[in-house]
Amino acid sequence: MAALALVFAVAVTGCSSGSPAPGGGAGGKPGASAPPDRVEPLGSVPSPRLPAAVTSADGRKVTVTAVDRIVPLSGSLSEIVYTLGLGERVVARDVTATFEQAKDLPVVTRGHDVSAESVLSLKPSLVIADTTTGPDEAIDQIRDAGVPLITVPTAKSLADVRTRIEAVAAALGVETAGDALVERTEKRIAAVQKTIPAPAEGKKPRVAFLYLRGSASVYLLGGADSGASSLLEAAGAVDAGKESGLEKDFTAITSEALAKAAPDAILVMSKGLASVDGVDGLVKIPGVAQTPAGMDRRVVSVDDGVLLNYGPRTDQVLKSLVEQLHGTPGGKGTGA
Repeated sequence: MAALALVFAVAVTGCSSGSPAPGGGAGGKPGASAPPDRVEPLGSVPSPRLPAAVTSADGRKVTVTAVDRIVPLSGSLSEIVYTLGLGERVVARDVTATFEQAKDLPVVTRGHDVSAESVLSLKPSLVIADTTTGPDEAIDQIRDAGVPLITVPTAKSLADVRTRIEAVAAALGVETAGDALVERTEKRIAAVQKTIPAPAEGKKPRVAFLYLRGSASVYLLGGADSGASSLLEAAGAVDAGKESGLEKDFTAITSEALAKAAPDAILVMSKGLASVDGVDGLVKIPGVAQTPAGMDRRVVSVDDGVLLNYGPRTDQVLKSLVEQLHGTPGGKGTGA
């Protein structure tokens, strides 16, 4: 199980895409198109109040004295920094930061690992990492060079949106802007949830989250700890993997596991769907064609770079899920 989780964590951090996600929906027909791959900064640029004394997620006390050269080491963290209004101070990016404002920055990762040498060559004043960022040797090397480095808990649910924004804002000395961004993001999420129609016949659609990398023969079924459950539940759906008793993150796809999950729809990342040659290839995976979702060719896809970010664009992810699962407002829903 640990090996499966590692495969997922490594692959998802290196496989984000800036391209629009192909739509899902009943019969594999195109669904909601993805919004432009840009982040929307707050209206005004905040002035950092420094020094900022913060506690990193790993328990270390860190004092930040300057934020003129910021290196966020994940796409989600980059989104938060840019949305807070400090994007002009970011000097590098991780491979997963593919949104328009950051795409031309130098990349400081090699494959899926952080290059300490690349980071240090840019003379950063602050490095921000997820708790899963690695390797540990690279993180230690950056710290040993005297660069302030804070870690932020890896996101797993909607509740983490607030936590991550507040942690980054505190480290940057812009807590007021952080409060404003939390308020904006939570209001937008709530607004999307108000558009969810009542389930047909009182039955919410059962959705299985599949992690696919056809080129590496990786086919996984998400469980309670996959990171997708919170999104699916917020979108008015049931996480079929979790509901079928999968308590951990991922398990290898089998006909038996899919039959037990019995999904009405399948959620995939857009590049994962492309890696198996689209819906036609997806239904060839053993067991998929025998599920209600497979028989109806009902597939929902969201761009790799934002699906599980739980950042400032979570409302857009949720909107895409709602539209693909239930139909656009005023239109004919496709919910089960």
